[in-house]
Amino acid sequence: MSKDAKKKGISTLKTALFVLAGNALLAFVVAAFIIPQDIIMGGTTGIAIVLGKVFGFDTALLVLAMNVILLLLGLLVIGKKLFFTSIASTFLYPAFLSLFQRIPGIETLTDDRLMAALYAGVLLGLSLGLVMRVGSSTGGMDIINLILAKLTHRSVAIFVYVTDIIVVGAQAIVSDSESIMTGIVVLVLEALVLEQVMIFGQAQIQLFVISKKYDEIRVKFLTELRAGVTLSHIQTGALGADSMAIMCIIHSRKLYAANEIVREIDPEAFVTVTKIKEVRGRGFTSERKELDFSDNL
Repeated sequence: MSKDAKKKGISTLKTALFVLAGNALLAFVVAAFIIPQDIIMGGTTGIAIVLGKVFGFDTALLVLAMNVILLLLGLLVIGKKLFFTSIASTFLYPAFLSLFQRIPGIETLTDDRLMAALYAGVLLGLSLGLVMRVGSSTGGMDIINLILAKLTHRSVAIFVYVTDIIVVGAQAIVSDSESIMTGIVVLVLEALVLEQVMIFGQAQIQLFVISKKYDEIRVKFLTELRAGVTLSHIQTGALGADSMAIMCIIHSRKLYAANEIVREIDPEAFVTVTKIKEVRGRGFTSERKELDFSDNL
């Protein structure tokens, strides 16, 4: 098997596992915390909960029916790419939800609504993050939001908020005030955790160093930190003198060592440290090239 074929196989397996785990966790949260504790939430699940309360329909079947309809609508309006990235979640989530709802005692894991909301918010963010990290879609209302964005030529984010407000508002009509408040807790926690899951393992530290001894610092960063370095031409603001600055992206674990290198070489160096959410490119998302810097020592 070639190297490229092996990488593709690993990537496909990772995608399948993340989508499977994400949908299973999402279904567990809804079955164990959302429905038993009557907590409001967005998406097709929220709509299914409202219809289930009013008409007595099975929640999992309603979610499946709506997801299939929206999936076909997405195929017609947006195209095959959305269809194939959403098809797994369209069927997996309702299947898992139906399965978990049949587990004896799952609805009695906790009788504390606030505790249920805290767990639900964190686990919902984790479940959605797992699916989105591999470029897949959870289907359902995501498809509606993408369709509306395409038809109106506006940002998807606008319709995410609009549809969530509509769905949550509809549930508020048939829910008590405590359900609404705990639902807000879930939505806030979900958003916070989702963001962290999406950037987990990708966040790095950016150092920007201005020093007359930039070349010595550059060599140390390359050889001791084994980090990539970029040099930028700069001009000082006070004297207008031309100089060079160093930009270096490192993991947070290397920050102390980097600061020590700068301090030892030039204690008066100007250093800024910035946390960045994602880095892509050689040495981070593609294979690192090993170079010999012995001539610089």
